[in-house]
Amino acid sequence: MSARSNRQIVLKSRPLGIPRAEHFEIRAAPVPALQPGQFLVQNLFLSVDPAMRGWVNAAANYSEPVGLGEVMRAFAAGRVIASRHPEYPEGALVMGMLGWQEYAVSDGQAIRRRVTETDLPLSLSLGVLGLNGVTAYFALQELGEPRPGETVAVSTAAGAVGSIAGQLARLRGCRTVGIAGGADKCALCLSEFGYDAAIDYRQPDLPDALRQSCPDGIDVYFDNTAGRISDAVLPQINRHARIIVCGTASVASWDPWPQGPRVERHLLNKAARMAGFLVWDYEHRYEEAIAHLAPLVRSGELRFREEILDGLEAAPGSIADLYEGTNLGKRLIRLADR
Repeated sequence: MSARSNRQIVLKSRPLGIPRAEHFEIRAAPVPALQPGQFLVQNLFLSVDPAMRGWVNAAANYSEPVGLGEVMRAFAAGRVIASRHPEYPEGALVMGMLGWQEYAVSDGQAIRRRVTETDLPLSLSLGVLGLNGVTAYFALQELGEPRPGETVAVSTAAGAVGSIAGQLARLRGCRTVGIAGGADKCALCLSEFGYDAAIDYRQPDLPDALRQSCPDGIDVYFDNTAGRISDAVLPQINRHARIIVCGTASVASWDPWPQGPRVERHLLNKAARMAGFLVWDYEHRYEEAIAHLAPLVRSGELRFREEILDGLEAAPGSIADLYEGTNLGKRLIRLADR
């Protein structure tokens, strides 16, 4: 096993803003011999997530930055191909923070879960049955608390998290309004994800479009963007509205800290609530979310989109597109078929 070569994507230089291909490089390293309590995973799928921008930024946010020369932090799903760990036998399917690399040695701490939904594609463990689905589920349920008949607005509504949040709100009997970039994504919101209305945030009068699509106001706002989209939504919120801050994708840099409209008066006048959501706070309840989501996927009630790029070489340039709005669906890197 020690003679096996492992190709890895490492952080070469630290970006200012959005990480691009030139900030990474591919290197080869030997796979170390397993020690007692360790196992070797062959990564089959690598995840590409908007959070990666924060992970490579010089300033720490909710996690320490990836160090220069280190393997790029990333979720991956794969198969155990050698083991000296009793809980992870050869052949087991796992998902965890295994990095942008072909192989990963683990003692189990980086593993989020054993994947047991063997009737479904393994790639789903990085999307609708992974952090994206779990985020949408808990953020909506615990912070949004949507009730039947309420209006739920979602930004990046066709994205990996937003599309699931919108569908879960609809299944709870809510009216759903998706905010997305471009005609194609708005059409996807309506035809595939079942939104009652879809708004292109690039149109010249976004506030007016929101008023027309949300004539009874907005009770829950699932915010994945911040910025001018959220600035347009806040004046439309109802009394006792709940605002979930799940992402800030529209803000290219927080150095210097951007200035904008103040939210306090909207929250005060409407007795509304705004709260940030981090999925790590719900790790101990991960299986609860999967148990709810998997049957919906099997029945076709919860639809999803995947955008799969092939080969490790596709990884370095894969993050930037998430911020340029060119991807459709959960973005993954496929290293090998299951």
